[in-house]
Amino acid sequence: MLTPLPPPWQHHTIRHPDPEDHLAVLAVLDEWWGGLGGEAGSRQRALLLPKLMFQHFTHGSFLVTADDRVVAFLIGFLSPSRPAESYIHFVGVEPAERGRGLGAALYERFFAYSAEHGRSVVRAITSPENKGSHAFHTRMGFVTEPGPKEFEGRPVQPDYDGPGLDRLSFRKDLG
Repeated sequence: MLTPLPPPWQHHTIRHPDPEDHLAVLAVLDEWWGGLGGEAGSRQRALLLPKLMFQHFTHGSFLVTADDRVVAFLIGFLSPSRPAESYIHFVGVEPAERGRGLGAALYERFFAYSAEHGRSVVRAITSPENKGSHAFHTRMGFVTEPGPKEFEGRPVQPDYDGPGLDRLSFRKDLG
């Protein structure tokens, strides 16, 4: 059992996701991302969250519900290839819940989980166009790793997720 969330979320439930949560999380993605990228964006988001993430990566992942609806999630894991690192793969917070610290609370839980398992570095990525995500990661203590390209002054890793899928790459040292 996970420790409860602090106020103002004491009436929310936090737990590790399971395979039955897969479709409920996919169902909120387009609404939460405001249809960003149209049909192609919708497909990309769904492809980032295959069911295997809800089967094999649950110990480092968290799902927040309120009134039987998904209001936030963080899918993360301990790197099996890099023993000092963990990775935040995908995070979402319902728009009405944003700006009140729920995303930060999920990140802090993941940082604690990572440290408890001997990890000293947390990594994450986002799209170069996502200014809000860049600002959030910076506030959470991440640094944007240097890249050979720039987008609006931010360093970019070209073709990170495939041809034309550039990303910002973040690193946070736990200390």
